Amino acid sequence: MERVRDVSELPKAHLHLHFTGSMRPATVLELADKYGVRLPEALTEALTSGEPPKLRATDERGWFRFQRLYDAARSCLREPEDIRRLVREAAEEDVRDGSGWLEIQVDPTSYAPRLGGLIPALEIILDAVETTSRETGLGMRVLVAANRMKHPLDARTLARLAVRYADKGVVGFGLSNDERRGMARDFDRAFNIAREGGLLSAPHGGELAGPSSVRDCLDDLDAHRIGHGVRAADDPRLLKRLADRQVTCEVCPASNVALGVYEKHEDVPLRRLFEAGVPMALGADDPLLFGSRLAAQYEIARQYHGFSDAELAELARQSVRASAAPEDMKAKLLSGVDDWLSHPAS
Repeated sequence: MERVRDVSELPKAHLHLHFTGSMRPATVLELADKYGVRLPEALTEALTSGEPPKLRATDERGWFRFQRLYDAARSCLREPEDIRRLVREAAEEDVRDGSGWLEIQVDPTSYAPRLGGLIPALEIILDAVETTSRETGLGMRVLVAANRMKHPLDARTLARLAVRYADKGVVGFGLSNDERRGMARDFDRAFNIAREGGLLSAPHGGELAGPSSVRDCLDDLDAHRIGHGVRAADDPRLLKRLADRQVTCEVCPASNVALGVYEKHEDVPLRRLFEAGVPMALGADDPLLFGSRLAAQYEIARQYHGFSDAELAELARQSVRASAAPEDMKAKLLSGVDDWLSHPAS
């Protein structure tokens, strides 16, 4: 049997991890019990069994069900100490998986009602990130994401808030939720505010909707990175455009299969994107609901798409290069990738 290197020891950056979705199952169950939250039966069963819930978000009913489970988990976050716990545990899981840099994505409006308002919510999150980064050694920053199901004016408010905290831990601005709803161009002013404030533009696109949603992110939101972006593989001209501009796709293989974007792991177009020269940053998306974290995404690339250790190392490099990490941190991680590859497989 061919010997391979341990992907959990491969230095990498994690650029696509949602806040609530980063929680450990045991933490959700414990907090639900603490606050008397009655979780949906499907979620409780999934969290106790270790088997991800059966999800299919390719139709509106399926997406609504996914959102219902996600919202139920989020309702368990009530106090600042819960936020600090979530951030610390997410960092611990990332360190275990070889991540040296994490950009965690959050819409603070979702937590504001229980944490004293929008500004206090973001400050609690940023304080937890700063403390956790210092204590764990993991480089960690925040990407503030607007919800495309809400009014574009809400996104502008969030963009201004994100820019206000650009020197306090916010590095990017995103747009999440069902990309079949809300046109990208409706949010262009919010993204202009964010980019002018020095933030990365990283909207979701090319997951539930096709290549056109990726083009919209490029044309209307001037995206530096695309959250998911896998459906770009359906359009060779779009692939070339992404490659020429070196726009990174934050690809989440386990998520794509769990949500029914692709039927099985072999169908996710990792190899097509890679060979077209499109940079990728593998991400876990929502491990709470999809059942696998960062290192597992690299194992998927190895097991189902035949990525060699040298190719996995290149994927790790691409994730680091696409990150908002300081140059010295990037250099350290890239050197670590070279070291991982230079040591014989055991």
